[in-house]
Amino acid sequence: MMPAERAPDPREVRNAAEFVACLQALKDWSGLTYRELTARAEAQGEILPRSTVANMLARATVPREELLVSFVRACGVGPDGMVEWQAVRKELAVRRAYGRADGGPAEDAADPGADPDADAAATRPVEDAEPVEGIEPVEAVGPSAVVWPGEPAESPDGSPDTPRPGPRSRIRRALVATVALTGLVLAGVSVVAVVRDGHGAHPPRTLTAPAAGDVRIRVIGRDLCLSERRGARTGQIHQVPCVDAKVPLYSLKDLGGGRWRIVSDHQDYGPGCSGIPSGGRIPDAAYEDSECGDPSRVEAFALEPYGTPVEGYRIVPADSATPGSCVTVVGDRSAAWARLAQAPCAPDAAGQLFSFDRRN
Repeated sequence: MMPAERAPDPREVRNAAEFVACLQALKDWSGLTYRELTARAEAQGEILPRSTVANMLARATVPREELLVSFVRACGVGPDGMVEWQAVRKELAVRRAYGRADGGPAEDAADPGADPDADAAATRPVEDAEPVEGIEPVEAVGPSAVVWPGEPAESPDGSPDTPRPGPRSRIRRALVATVALTGLVLAGVSVVAVVRDGHGAHPPRTLTAPAAGDVRIRVIGRDLCLSERRGARTGQIHQVPCVDAKVPLYSLKDLGGGRWRIVSDHQDYGPGCSGIPSGGRIPDAAYEDSECGDPSRVEAFALEPYGTPVEGYRIVPADSATPGSCVTVVGDRSAAWARLAQAPCAPDAAGQLFSFDRRN
C-alpha cells in the first residue's frame, strides 16, 4: 500500500465491469499478493482463498457481498470506505436484476465466458445441398419422393391416373437401401476404432516416467496436454490439444522422499507452482497454478505409477486434507478445455493418468 496515493473510489464506476476493474485497482493499491490477502483475511477470522479472488477479478459481474467485504477489508479499507463499496455493489446488483432505465436487457446478463459465435452458429440456416449429377431435385412428398431418371413420381394420394413405380424402380430402391445400410455399418466400425484408440489420427505415444527437468504433461489415451487459458487470471488448469499447450511451460522438481513439485513458468505472470487451494479441504477443489510458497495450498505431489505394466502416472496431492484424492480431468474427459480438479482416486484411474513427456 502507498499511503501517499488515494485508494480507488468505487463511486466513479458505471457498470459491473468497471466495478471489477476498480477491485483490481484496489488490490494493486494494497500492494498485497494473493497469498498475503489470504493470510490477512485468515488473521481477521475470514476465509478468502486465492482461487476465489482470482475468479472474482476475472469475471465481469459484481461479486457476492460477503466476498466483497472480505476482500476489501483485507486490502486495508476502513469502515467508511467499506460502506461506499457495499452501496455501489448493491446499486449495480439491483440495476442488473431489473434492467437499465431505458428498458433494455439487464447489464452483464450474458455469461462472460461464453463463445460469442456459439449462438450465431446455433441459429445459422443450413445451406441447400448441392445437386447430384443425373438426378433432378423434386419436392419431398413422402418416403417414395426420390425420382430416378426417366421415371415419374408417385402422387401423394396414389391416384390411379399416376403411373406407379415398376419392378425396376423397386429393385433400385432396395439396392440403394442396402448400400446405405452397409455404409452406416462401416462408419460405425470406424467410429468404434477411433474411440478405442483415443483420437485415431495419432500413433500411440511412448509413456514417459517423471524426471526432474522440463516436461509436457500429457493425458494418457488422448493427444491432450495440461495448460492454462491465455490471459485468464484464475490459474485454472485445463486439458488442451498438445500442440496448443504452451501456457505455461512446466518442469518437475524432485523434493525427495517420493515427492515432486510441478513448477510453472507463465509468460505473463512469471514463475509459480501447480497446487490445490485450501489445503485440499474442498473435495472438488480446482487444480491450478499460482505463486509458490503459499502455506494454504498443497504444492507437493506423489507421482504414482498405475498398472502392470505401467499405464500412466497419477498426480496425488501429498498431505491433502481429503485423503485418497487424485488430480482428475472432470466433465467431458474427451473434450478440449475440460478442467482439472481434486477428486477421489478411481479404481480404473479414468481421467487420472498422465505421462511426463520431455520438452525440448
